[in-house]
Amino acid sequence: MNIFESVRVALRGLAANKLRGILTMLGVIIGVGAVIALMSLGKGAQAQITDQVQSLGTNLLFVSPGQGRQQGNVSAGTGNAQTLTYDDAQAIATELGGGLVVAVAPERQVPGAQLIANGQNWRTRVVGVTPDYESVRNFYVGTGEFISQSQIDSRSSVVVLGSAVAQNLFGESDPIGQNVRISAFGGTGINARVIGVMETKGGSSLMNQDDQVFMPITTAMTRLSPARSTQAADLISTVTVQVSSEDTVDPAIQAIGDVLRTRHRTSTDDFVISSQRDYLSTISQVTGVFTAFLGAVAGISLVVGGIGIMNIMLVSVTERTREIGLRKAVGARRKDILSQFLIEAVVVSLAGGAIGIMIGAAISRLLSQMSLNGQQIPSIVAPESIILAFTVSAAVGLFFGIYPAMRASRLNPIEALRYE
Repeated sequence: MNIFESVRVALRGLAANKLRGILTMLGVIIGVGAVIALMSLGKGAQAQITDQVQSLGTNLLFVSPGQGRQQGNVSAGTGNAQTLTYDDAQAIATELGGGLVVAVAPERQVPGAQLIANGQNWRTRVVGVTPDYESVRNFYVGTGEFISQSQIDSRSSVVVLGSAVAQNLFGESDPIGQNVRISAFGGTGINARVIGVMETKGGSSLMNQDDQVFMPITTAMTRLSPARSTQAADLISTVTVQVSSEDTVDPAIQAIGDVLRTRHRTSTDDFVISSQRDYLSTISQVTGVFTAFLGAVAGISLVVGGIGIMNIMLVSVTERTREIGLRKAVGARRKDILSQFLIEAVVVSLAGGAIGIMIGAAISRLLSQMSLNGQQIPSIVAPESIILAFTVSAAVGLFFGIYPAMRASRLNPIEALRYE
């Protein structure tokens, strides 16, 4: 019996026992559908995070305080010592500006600040910034104006609201020109005038870029949440440096490091410099492991489906014992019986896999049209996920069909013919 005849016999057997065939394939259908749906969520999350990082550009460097250590491909900071100051950021801009460095955007972050306005209150993050923040971070004001240099110099009490903050505090009314009361932990609080609202940027569930407030960095450092180093310099949270091109990232890292080592007069780096490519590499690794984990969890149901296939094939061998004996009596070889039952198991598995792929793709499409906490659920059905699911379903049918097929091929034709 050739392969096409074996496939025809297998399909005829499924058609003759429709309910049994459907129940047999159900485990494979659920398993493949779960693999496709969960891996599409993992791929979608990876693509969304990568797009957000790449939207900032590939020529950015991030300078943070702390002693450096290596964590995967990204240098991370250890300890609680704050060593990065506003003067450090200005020194980088002065000494390296116009060459390797295009722009420098220092930040002073004040998390958990309380905002009160228009009878509403909202807790969010306040970020002290400079005018270069817009271009460096590729995040621009939507209405009104952004922080100006004159407001930096005069330590003005002005703020630019993220679109989500503006919506929560002022609803549909225009917030420009309105006053907001801002209080930070350990501070007395200040009154600030709204001068602008940022464009809607969105973000992941971990970080919504629209849920933050910007003010002059000098105001944040001296009036909202003062903090000074042992040398009485104003401390900042991070410095984002835009270099001239991606090719100059490594020389810029070296040059910035030299500037800070000279200023800090220390033999051990008390700062960490990271690049966008470091973050992208680590993100790809983490999300790849996460996606593989989701696929492995869903793959457990494929094993259950394979056990179901083995069970039904053993029943089929028992039911068709006389048929097997008759075929052996008329000249069927052992390998013919073995291949016939293996092909039947694989056909059942592939049929379930095909249906599971369609169901998984439909679930993925449905999820991509839904939102969670105001964020769109990312879901991408990758071709490799479909190929993987289809290949695994065939392998499951082949693996769990071996024992029943071998049992059928080893039957004694005389005893098989006498079987009742």
